[in-house]
Amino acid sequence: MAQTEQPITPTQSPVAKPHYVGRVFKAPPKPASVTINVEGAFIVNDETVNKNGASEFVHWEHKDIRLPHHTDVVSHVAIDIGGSLAKLVYFSREPGSTVGGGRLNFINFETDRIDECIAFIQDLKDKQSKLNGSKPADLCIMATGGGAFRFYDKMRDVLHVDVVREDEMDCLIIGLDFFITEIPREVFTFSETEPMNFVEQRADIYPYLLVNIGSGVSMIKVSGPRQFQRVGGTSLGGGTFWGILSLLTGARTFDEMLAMADRGDNAGVDMLVGDIYGQGYGTNTNITGLKSTTIASTFGKVFKMKRAAERHAEDGEGLAKGDPAEIGGFQIEDMSRSLLYAISNNIGQIAYLQSEKHELKHIYFGGSFIRGHAQTMNTLSYAIKFWSKGEKQAYFLRHEGYLGAVGAFLRRQPKNWGRRNSMEDLGALARVLSKE
Repeated sequence: MAQTEQPITPTQSPVAKPHYVGRVFKAPPKPASVTINVEGAFIVNDETVNKNGASEFVHWEHKDIRLPHHTDVVSHVAIDIGGSLAKLVYFSREPGSTVGGGRLNFINFETDRIDECIAFIQDLKDKQSKLNGSKPADLCIMATGGGAFRFYDKMRDVLHVDVVREDEMDCLIIGLDFFITEIPREVFTFSETEPMNFVEQRADIYPYLLVNIGSGVSMIKVSGPRQFQRVGGTSLGGGTFWGILSLLTGARTFDEMLAMADRGDNAGVDMLVGDIYGQGYGTNTNITGLKSTTIASTFGKVFKMKRAAERHAEDGEGLAKGDPAEIGGFQIEDMSRSLLYAISNNIGQIAYLQSEKHELKHIYFGGSFIRGHAQTMNTLSYAIKFWSKGEKQAYFLRHEGYLGAVGAFLRRQPKNWGRRNSMEDLGALARVLSKE
């Protein structure tokens, strides 16, 4: 039987684009057709429902957002198409409910499988009346991300619907602001001793830093409602992890790679501080101030490979050939964890430096690279606490990969769509405060 979290009555997720650098956006609201009622919204924990259409290249999220008081018809879906994944959000009425309501559903596809995604949207279109009460001819697609341009003609020609393209950065911020202010038990902090410690909703959310980790990483300073500036990023992101491991291992999907990292021990390939200073380091003296388990050099032990392993690497043997358990004497699981740590630590340190430069205390991590993965979140959180000496905090979201898609979904809404703090209300408040 599906388990749900009880509703809480309110007291009130690509590669960086250079042309965004240094620009501050104030995007105007768009007219639209429906108001989303998020009063009493809560996240459904539903691990038992078997949703149709799943495959190894399609990932259903079992954490729909229940909207118990929404009764209006919703005639659009939203999609954020990045370099690696296409993230889809759509509304469906609650089946069998006598009091109305519905839910937001979340699903992603590998971008290389965009035809499967479009076929899925076609199926939604065919079932639209049953799902949400509207006619198939009324369907509209709100699209964002680089793929909104790349696949625009294909979506329009195959589906025969209006496709409205939205600014990628604008959608990310709208989606994140929505999750922070409107959805209970969405935002949390993470540590090994206290995983998923939920954060109370608050209205005074600005300023903050968004670190969006997709194929690449964008870091965005957010000063107010729809007021933001891309301040930096790095090309070492989810695409790096995915690409390198696809060469080193037989893994085919991102989740499979994360599972290998869970089973690995990075000490098998990484050179640690203890490897340099000896086994007794840290027991009687600590010269560097670092733990013996601190990584001194990522993949630093690999240079000690045997000659045979070096020959295999030179002629390409062992690279994605079948599904080897090891390469050159090194376990592929160990390499997976080492690479995960390397990328996460790098992102965490750059995020800290950007937060220092722009005097931002709150740092939100989003994007499909995180995937709710404990090792990833723990590494990012530890990096922020370590470099800031505990003065700054990393925040995560349960729908971290769907910020852009949800933002695009909400761009279809009229003014004052929210339960309590609409974007326009927050903007008006900011203008009043600035005059004072």
